[in-house]
Amino acid sequence: MVADADLYRFGPFTLDRAAYRLRRGDRVIVLAPKTLDLLFLLVTRPALLVTKDDIHFALWPDVAVTDNALTQVISELRQALGDSPSSPAYVETVPRRGYRFIAEVEVERAAPSAPASAGEAPPRTIAVLDFFNVSGDAGIAWLAAGIAETVSNDLRAIAALRVIDRAFLPKLDASALASAATTDAAASLDLVVMGSYQRIGEQLRITARVVDVRTRSALAKAKADGRVEDVFGLQDRLVLQLSAELRLPVTSAANARITARETSSVEAYRALTEGRLKLERLDPALIPGALADFERALALDPQYALAHIGVAHAHFWRFQASRARNQPDAEALGAAITHARRAAELDAGLAEAHAALALFLASANRPLDAVAAGRLAVALEPGNWRHLFRLGIAAWGDERLRALDVVIAAYPTLAYAYFATAMVHVARRDLPRAAEVLRRGMAAAPDRSAGAERFPGQGLHWLLGLIRLAEGDPEDAIAEFDRELHAPGSGLYADEFAMDAHDGYGFVRLDRGDATGAAAMFTQALDRFPMHARSLVGLALAQQRIGRAADGKKTIARAMQAIEELRSSGRSTEASLALAFAYVVSGRNTDALATLEELLRTAPPGLAGWTLPIEPLLAPLRGEARFQSALADLNARTRV
Repeated sequence: MVADADLYRFGPFTLDRAAYRLRRGDRVIVLAPKTLDLLFLLVTRPALLVTKDDIHFALWPDVAVTDNALTQVISELRQALGDSPSSPAYVETVPRRGYRFIAEVEVERAAPSAPASAGEAPPRTIAVLDFFNVSGDAGIAWLAAGIAETVSNDLRAIAALRVIDRAFLPKLDASALASAATTDAAASLDLVVMGSYQRIGEQLRITARVVDVRTRSALAKAKADGRVEDVFGLQDRLVLQLSAELRLPVTSAANARITARETSSVEAYRALTEGRLKLERLDPALIPGALADFERALALDPQYALAHIGVAHAHFWRFQASRARNQPDAEALGAAITHARRAAELDAGLAEAHAALALFLASANRPLDAVAAGRLAVALEPGNWRHLFRLGIAAWGDERLRALDVVIAAYPTLAYAYFATAMVHVARRDLPRAAEVLRRGMAAAPDRSAGAERFPGQGLHWLLGLIRLAEGDPEDAIAEFDRELHAPGSGLYADEFAMDAHDGYGFVRLDRGDATGAAAMFTQALDRFPMHARSLVGLALAQQRIGRAADGKKTIARAMQAIEELRSSGRSTEASLALAFAYVVSGRNTDALATLEELLRTAPPGLAGWTLPIEPLLAPLRGEARFQSALADLNARTRV
């Protein structure tokens, strides 16, 4: 099998994974996404039989389709390649079984970017702070973040600059600028845009200056005056003035991007900005208000693609707030996907739409479609950390690691990037490396007083605790679970990881022979999520060891009910894992092993079962040859 690569060459064709497209020479061949997905599936398995079941599972993982759908995609692929079913050069039919890619495939990595020449300066890093509302006018308070976000996006069009996302900046103002260069968030920052605005009657004045972080000298100044409804043009003029004073070249393409209009409605723009400010807090209580703002923006301008993305994200966070339940809000996730697709239809070149779709499809357990959307977003805007992050979440194995390594290098305080990286190493049974990644994430996490609540580090201590328990150090494990439980702050995932930490305590107490204490811990976990399958199975095991066999049977029955809830809501991976747990606790190790083998055989490509090497409830299986074989299969899934 061919590993992930940047380019696959066969005959006159080049299949580009990063750009997600097929070329014949210099000509791009337009293919439907399913046809491209099929081609990627075949070329990564040259000379191997790819069965019809494999293809159905890869292309339509959650939809029942007939062989006619597959026949149609195969026909479209052959037509694009100029291939003949009777005398194939590329795709051979294996009657009644599947297909085989028979051409020789050359795998090629894209060359790394050339370093800057001796006379060429590297891009300077720049960030835009929220603008100051001089008049204190509450009616235009939203412009503080709105102008900063728009100016940041415009500056990204200028090749000589690398824009630091404002989400990662400390709350700087003129008095704090002197120490900005020494803060973790701004350590590599060269320039800062600082500005203000005020309304006098119907007139709006925006002023800005670019400040050198180290010398605190102003390198450029700009001012724009006009009517409030002309705020879009005022912001564009500001950016063009600043770039001219800094003597930065602005190409015609960059100028077109800077002056582009996502909407002509200032009120829609305001609603979008106010919704974003609520949503970026990741506070469940603010999600309904954010959704109302985005829907107001769409009511004012139904063609506003960014507003569709806002609606999509609000629905997605509704889903995320419910994800620890056995039956999460699938309707919210479906709405998120629908609105993201609509944004992409309105503006096919809007990378943010494709990146958002990657995140949502990954949560819908559609990994191939998710990865394709993420790759397209990165191809459209290669330098945007959000797109790389979402591609990393959608992808698995080496592709995830490559994407998240870039994100971490640029923004080392993004805690979940470390968590998602460690997941791959856990699946590969490289527990020391996973632990090292998590510790780096903990060390890099900023003080919550500096705004870290926007990117909470919840989960890192819980995962490290499970790793330490699997490595035979319960004392270290319980210290990590304690840190997870007592971490400050709240948010979408606070209850979920608190439940996980209580489970962790329970497993440590079981390991120490304290079944009564374990039962108390699992009960505390169930206080947060009463039908969480793993907590129920853990409680049943504790009850068995206490001698309360009848209670243990009742709890296992509740766990089986929870497993059915998981299965009925489409969460088959979680259901299979929980069923394996229940089988082990019931003394049915052979059934547990068969369940895990079936899971790894049938699960979509990606992260299914990644916790198997460290699951405490599976510890009795670790000496079984079949379990070790399953772990080897899990490892292999990270290499495909």
